[in-house]
Formats: sequence, C-alpha cells, structure tokens
Amino acid sequence: MSSQDTQKEPQQRDRDFTIIAVDFDGTLCKAMWPDIGEPNIELMEYLKEQREQGAKLILWTCRAGEPLVEAVQFCREHGLYFDAVNQNLPEMCKRHNNDSRKIYADIYIDDKSSRWTNLPFMGVF
Repeated sequence: MSSQDTQKEPQQRDRDFTIIAVDFDGTLCKAMWPDIGEPNIELMEYLKEQREQGAKLILWTCRAGEPLVEAVQFCREHGLYFDAVNQNLPEMCKRHNNDSRKIYADIYIDDKSSRWTNLPFMGVF
C-alpha cells in the first residue's frame, strides 16, 4: 500500500461545528484511578477555547456511576463543561437515526490512542 492510498481528502462536513471526544484519566488529569489526579490545565484551557469557538465537547471515559459524577464535577470546578458525557450528541443521533455505541467525533483525545499507521513503529506489525 502506498502513501497515496492512505491519504484522502478530508470529508466535507454539513455542520458548522467540530466534535471533540476527550478521555478523563490520564488525559484531562493525571491517571490515579480510582482517585482523580492533578488536572491537565493546558488541555483544559485548549478545550475551553474550542468550545467558545463553537466546538461540541464529549467526555469519553470508562468511568461510570459515582466515579463518573466525580469526574464531571472535577471538570466543572475547572470551568470545563461538556455537551455530552459517554454518549453521542443528540443532534448526531437524530441525523443518523440511531445512537451507536461508538462515540462519533471529529477529534479523539486519549492517552491510549495511536494512529494505526504508527503501529509498525510500535512493534505491532
């Protein structure tokens, strides 16, 4: 497969906002599960700026129950608010006439993520 095969033109969006899904532990704060570590202020400030510019933010985390409530409260205490938590945006569910389990976003920010093209350099292939 050549690099030309893997490079495509970006999809045109028929909406005027970007959707950003962001993880909590190890991303918005230092990983200290089940506790909450120090906040990642730089990332939080970036996300607040993006939201002010019209981006929609989704908290995308494995936390559930009381630990999830604590994570959302922690973010609010730092001035970071979400349009959805562990679910798709309502307007995307309506647009696609379903709510798949996979969160739809234009940008995923997660300490555990990697582009599949980087896998050979990580020794996976």
